[in-house]
Amino acid sequence: MSNASSPAANSITSAVEKTIALRREAGSGALIGYLPVGFPTLSESIDAAVALAANGVDIIELGLPYSDPVMDGPVIQAATQRALAGGFRLRNGFEAVAAITAQVTAPVLVMTYWNPVVQYGVDRFADDLIAAGGAGLITPDLIPDEADSWMAASESTGLDRVFLAAPSSSDARLVQAIEASRGFVYAVSTMGTTGARAGVDSAAQILIERLRAAGSTSACVGLGISTPEHVREILAYADGAIVGSALVKALADGGVAAVGALALALSEGAQNIRSI
Repeated sequence: MSNASSPAANSITSAVEKTIALRREAGSGALIGYLPVGFPTLSESIDAAVALAANGVDIIELGLPYSDPVMDGPVIQAATQRALAGGFRLRNGFEAVAAITAQVTAPVLVMTYWNPVVQYGVDRFADDLIAAGGAGLITPDLIPDEADSWMAASESTGLDRVFLAAPSSSDARLVQAIEASRGFVYAVSTMGTTGARAGVDSAAQILIERLRAAGSTSACVGLGISTPEHVREILAYADGAIVGSALVKALADGGVAAVGALALALSEGAQNIRSI
C-alpha cells in the first residue's frame, strides 16, 4: 500500500509530506493551522485561512461544519454551529478550498467527519476536492478498517488521507494508522476533545516515540496546542504541530487581523527548533 507515513515506497507525491519534509530539513517542523469554513462568514473564513499562510502557517486544515461534532471542544463547536446557522452547505467547503488555493501555495487539507462524505458520495467528494485544489482529508471518526471506499478514492485521485493515533491505541492500531495514512499521522496529544490547554500532555511525546518505533516518518501532534511555547515543545520531537481552538478564538474575538497576528507568533515559535 502506498503511503507517506512509513518507509514504504510512495508512488504518489504528497504536497503535505513534501512540506513537512522541507520544514524538517530546515531544522524545525511544520506548523498546521485549523479554521472552520463559514465562520464567522464564508468570505471571512477564506480571508482568515489566507492570513494563516501569509503569516507562516505551513499547512492549512479547513474544517467542515457538522451537526454532531463529537471530537470538537466548545470553541470549535460554537464556531461550527454558527456557520451552520448561517447557512453553510457542503458545496461551500469546496468553494472555500478553491478560493484559498487560488491565493496561497500552502497545502489545504479538509477535516471532516465521515458521514457528510458518505452522504455526498465518496467518489464525488474526492473528485470535487481535487478539482478545488485540496490536498486531502483528515477523518477523525474514520478508522482504516472501515475506510475501503476512501482508500480507493484517494488512490485514484492522489489525495492525502490522515488517520488518527491516540495514546490509547494499541501497537497494532498504530501500525494500521501508519500504513493507511498518506501525508502524516495525526497524533492526538491527550484523550478528550479539542481545546486550548495550559500545557501539552506528556503522552504526546510517548505516542510519537511509539509511532516512530512502528515505522512512522511523518507524525504531527494536535489537541491542546495554543502558544508559541507549545509549538516549540512539540516540534522538538514531532514533525508538525497542529493549532486549532486558539486560532478559532482569535478569529471570534479579533477577526482576520487577530488570526494573522497569532499565526505569526506561532510560526516564530516553530523556527529552528532542532538547531538550538
